[in-house]
Amino acid sequence: MSDFTELRLDGVGRRFAGKDALADLDLTIAAGEFIALLGPSGCGKSTALNCLAGLLPLTAGSIWQRSQDGERRIDTLPPEKRGFGMVFQSYALFPHMSVRRNVAFGLQMRRLSRAEVKRRTDEAIRLVQLEEHADKLPGQLSGGQQQRVAIARAVVLEPSLVLMDEPLSNLDAKLRLEMRTEIRRLHQSLGLTTVYVTHDQEEALSLADRLVVLRAGRVQQVGTPEELHSRPANWHVADFMGFRNILELEATQVSGTEVVVQGEGLRLVGTSTGGVATGDRVMAAVRPEDLVVATGDNATGATVDVVEYQGRELAVEARTSSGRALHVRTDQRLAPGDEVTLTVRPERLLVYPVAPGEHAPAPLAEAVAG
Repeated sequence: MSDFTELRLDGVGRRFAGKDALADLDLTIAAGEFIALLGPSGCGKSTALNCLAGLLPLTAGSIWQRSQDGERRIDTLPPEKRGFGMVFQSYALFPHMSVRRNVAFGLQMRRLSRAEVKRRTDEAIRLVQLEEHADKLPGQLSGGQQQRVAIARAVVLEPSLVLMDEPLSNLDAKLRLEMRTEIRRLHQSLGLTTVYVTHDQEEALSLADRLVVLRAGRVQQVGTPEELHSRPANWHVADFMGFRNILELEATQVSGTEVVVQGEGLRLVGTSTGGVATGDRVMAAVRPEDLVVATGDNATGATVDVVEYQGRELAVEARTSSGRALHVRTDQRLAPGDEVTLTVRPERLLVYPVAPGEHAPAPLAEAVAG
């Protein structure tokens, strides 16, 4: 559908056994956008994708597709009538068919002319740089090459929307990086509209124009990579977006956006994200790279516990006198047992209100022990 201009999800929901797997999803996707659905396992991102694809019927809401000719409701259509391409985590290639026949299959089902099938198939194979492997079977290809075939099979149909369900999760780290670049290149060069599911926040940040963060089936925040990276809407988003230090403290003083937080032997100044009053229980969030090993204001002492070498930097876990674990990234050479002072700029310590019954995530060691 070449004149596709917009896809709109209105209050989309899906229930299983009386429980919401996805609820009240409102989202408008413009033609040419790259949207990442992001969140931990079980958050509803794959459910949302399958509802879009037509593989799951909605239990609430509707999906609309706008073109230059007007708007039509598509959630009532079967998957094959929606005109979308799908790239699965498992590749889902026909093992007995060559690369060329796998890519051509959908075009042949549409009964296009032999010449048109060949032209579009050759072009798709060229785009994913598999010309030398066109006559091989999937079993003769690497994982990255198989994923390229799956992408070619999706884009050869010239779909109005491409849906990708964690397509890189089965690849090793080096291949994931290479394929990430390849997917973004294809998206841009073909002018695709893409909805991409991942649990990897780095992958989402590098690929997407906008991110949709889900938790327990509900949208937590929609925004650009920059917005989500620097200003998470709540502490759940912050926790998922790399703010590894989530501290459950008390707001002892509030002056405008400046908040003094205390607890567990800590007293720090942070920046309120709104809705925080003196005496409130709060979550204070800070990234490991924003905890600086240096003397200064807004500091706490700690003892280095674990050091992981990561090239130019070290990933360090240090503990305060009360036993609170703090995660730090630093280029200073540290060793277990070193006494350090950790400082943080107030604007880098984000302070969030806490809903009744919420608690900070337990450190992994405590969770395993518990």
